Amino acid sequence: MRKNWWKLLGATFICISIIAGFIGPVPKLPILHETIRNVYFHVPMWFAMITLYAISVFYSVKYLNQGNPKFDIIAVEAVNTGILFCFLGLLTGMQWANITWGEPWPNDPKLNGSAIATLMYLAYLVLRNALEEEQKRAKISAVYNIFAFPIMIVLLYILPKLTDSLHPGSGGNSTFSDLDMDNYMRPVFYTAVAGWILIGIWICTLRYRVRLIENTRNRDVNNH
Repeated sequence: MRKNWWKLLGATFICISIIAGFIGPVPKLPILHETIRNVYFHVPMWFAMITLYAISVFYSVKYLNQGNPKFDIIAVEAVNTGILFCFLGLLTGMQWANITWGEPWPNDPKLNGSAIATLMYLAYLVLRNALEEEQKRAKISAVYNIFAFPIMIVLLYILPKLTDSLHPGSGGNSTFSDLDMDNYMRPVFYTAVAGWILIGIWICTLRYRVRLIENTRNRDVNNH
């Protein structure tokens, strides 16, 4: 139980944020109205995604330094889990954009950057599947992963701030925290962020353990 406290904490945080997100009070704002509740769901997906991608980069660097194949497995499973949260972030964002901006995918630099970043990480998985030799696959994909992360940060957070963007916090717009979130929403929002990050890490660890079992079974089959 002592080892699982953070999993229980993550599940508790998500339950709290979902309940508060649907029935808690929110400020009455023009254009956004009740859709501001999506900030509890859409934005935490991106925080979880970035955390998982950062974990992947960390273990890619460790693999290149030490050559431990377990580090390569953690790196790829962190990306696999991060892409799951990426798609959830895209879906919740498209729904929000359709209501507030009139279309699910307007010509917005942050949206376009997120699409490019998603394709970039999907290409990472395609690259891994295209290489059969294990060490070569691990080394090349680790180098790719290390370079992909800062490019993703530029696409999502730096370029939108330099151009006109509909997103809060980009293109000279104020952030949600500055104008829209009140003292009730902020703790719920940060609870949601922490909860989804913890759940994302939990999913990653489960995928890692499953991959270890699969690799052990494959070695046993090959040995026989």
